[in-house]
Amino acid sequence: MDAKLDIDFDAIYQGTLDVPGVAATGIPWDIAAPQPAVVEWAADGAGRFAGAVLDIGCGTGDNAVHLASRGFAVTAVDGASGAIDLARARAAAQGASVAFEVADAFHLPYAERFDTVLDCALYHCLDPSVRAAYAAELHRVTRPGARLNLLGVSDRAPEGTPPSRVSERELRDTLTAAGWTITALREHRLTAVIPADALALFGVDLQAGADGRVRVPAWAVEADRA
Repeated sequence: MDAKLDIDFDAIYQGTLDVPGVAATGIPWDIAAPQPAVVEWAADGAGRFAGAVLDIGCGTGDNAVHLASRGFAVTAVDGASGAIDLARARAAAQGASVAFEVADAFHLPYAERFDTVLDCALYHCLDPSVRAAYAAELHRVTRPGARLNLLGVSDRAPEGTPPSRVSERELRDTLTAAGWTITALREHRLTAVIPADALALFGVDLQAGADGRVRVPAWAVEADRA
């Protein structure tokens, strides 16, 4: 487990994470579909994706596959090899062309390469002490004028919501200091499949909808590389 992360992602993707009191139910954020916020950002006229796209912390790859289906050239990276294995399999099953790679989000093997970055649910997993370095790394691997689209659990979520909650002030301060100009920051939802026993264990007051999915309060951030 990377000390920068609050979650043992390898154990989750390999199905070996054991949480006392919680039945093994798979990957909590794996909804087998792109996140609604990503679909909105990629819609015709939204203008939030262009050129070479980096999907960082891509997980099982559903967002990357959706972006590829919209015609974008996508490089998708994750620090967990199990995530990349699953993502490659899903992309192949759908005939999607995505460059999947295992990579450290703090030491990416690129420089001024990307025109757009998608961070869907990685930022809030990072220890607060390293978020500034992470935001700076995203700036380093993008071209001038690049766009950043970020979705993360907000402090409007109930206390105890894992892995952590992020405030609007913290987001604004961290991204601005790293050279990003925030153009929009609004309330949104992060869709997940967190089992009821897990929510009860953490004392989180969130209820699943009729489809069995939980909508966690989140921030949807749009920023441009200054």
